[in-house]
Order: sequence, then structure tokens, then C-alpha cells
Amino acid sequence: MNRTDYFGPDVAEYYDETTADLSDPAVVGPTVDFLARLAGDGPALEFAVGTGRVALPRARRGVRVHGIDLSEAMVSKLRAKDGSGAIDTTIGDIATTRVDGAFSLVYLVFNTIMNLTTQADQVACFRNAARHLAPGGRFVVEVMVPDLRRLPHGETIRPFTVEPDRWGFDEYDVVSQGLVSHHLWDADGVLRRLSMPFRYVWPSELDLMAELAGMTLEERWSGWDRGPFTDVSDSHVSVWRLP
Repeated sequence: MNRTDYFGPDVAEYYDETTADLSDPAVVGPTVDFLARLAGDGPALEFAVGTGRVALPRARRGVRVHGIDLSEAMVSKLRAKDGSGAIDTTIGDIATTRVDGAFSLVYLVFNTIMNLTTQADQVACFRNAARHLAPGGRFVVEVMVPDLRRLPHGETIRPFTVEPDRWGFDEYDVVSQGLVSHHLWDADGVLRRLSMPFRYVWPSELDLMAELAGMTLEERWSGWDRGPFTDVSDSHVSVWRLP
């Protein structure tokens, strides 16, 4: 399977800067707390580890973390950071790459399940997670709820970020569950652009993928603070458990 790496050197160079709000301790702290509660003393595997926004603070708590990521450029950014020596990394596809060991927790954050742009690849990712889990282990996914209710009939584009130096627009294809996310940002006076394809996915569809992989839904929240998931939630954090 030859998957396009959209997180090459040009994106990796600015990734931490453009997502700095997500690295704020007030944001990442609840994420790490949530994952620590599930992992216990066991090792954890992060699919799409990137530059280590979540893996590094988890490793600082003494948790053994292994990360898989398709992008060598993003992982290079991770390896240049303090504390990265405690994180094992493997360059590979989260839908197919296998690493040694059995993990108490596998997790995939920040909408990254949608980077797999076919249903078959998303199912393969769930099966790959299950293959890495020890009995009783858990798979956690953080992902948006498709924003179609706000899309006027016949229109395809919704803005998700409009700031003085950063703009973002999602372009939907409701027939194929396709989504192209367009990002524009000011980088030292130079306007940069990135357009990246996704496949949006519904919570019930994810539950079926988990069932196909031998896992069952254990809990679902609106976010890492474990707020209730309701019909107006715009994202969810879901936990599936391997028997």
C-alpha cells in the first residue's frame, strides 16, 4: 500500500507553530490524563505520533510509548526534542505496520483516522490496532463529528478557522464521504497553502469497524474531559476494548 505523505518537510517545519494551541498544557493535559487512566502501568502505542505532542508528555510520566508515523519529516522533529529518547518510533502506515510487543493501549488523536481516505483503510487501521493489543487492551480514537448539519443545501464548503494570519476551509463531498481540508497561513510574510484529503466517518460506522476487529465500545465522550456525548457534540473520544 503506497500512501501519500502529506506531512513532508514543508509541513513539518511549521506544524508545531501552526498547532501551538493544541500543545498548551490546558489542552494536552486532559488528553494525557485520560490516556494514562486507561493504560495503567502498561505500554502504549500511538498511531500517527507526529512531532510528539501527546507522546512526549506521556513518556515524561514514565509510560513506555512507541509511535508509528508515515512521515519521516515529522518524526525527525520529534527526535530533535528533549525526552524523545524515551519514545521508540517506527516509520510506517498505521493501517498495516506491525511492531513487536503487546500494548495495553493504542490511541489515535486529532482526527487522524480521517487521513485514511477509504473505508477499507479505516477498517484495516482498527484491525491493526486490535493486533497490537494485549487481552483487555483498549483502542482510543479522537475525531470530529461530520459538520453536515451546518452545510446549506447545495453548498460544499465550510470555514473552520478564520484568523488574521490563518484560514481554513473544509470542502465536502457528501456522496463519497470525502473531505478536502484547505489550510492557508502566513509564515514570516509568505502565504503558504496546504490542501489535504480526508474521509469523514460517523460514530456508528466506527463502532462497526471496531466490531469487525473484535472490539466493543466501552465509553464515548465529547472530549478528553469526559463530558457527555450528545446530539450537538462536534467531536468525540471513543474507547473500544478487546475482550
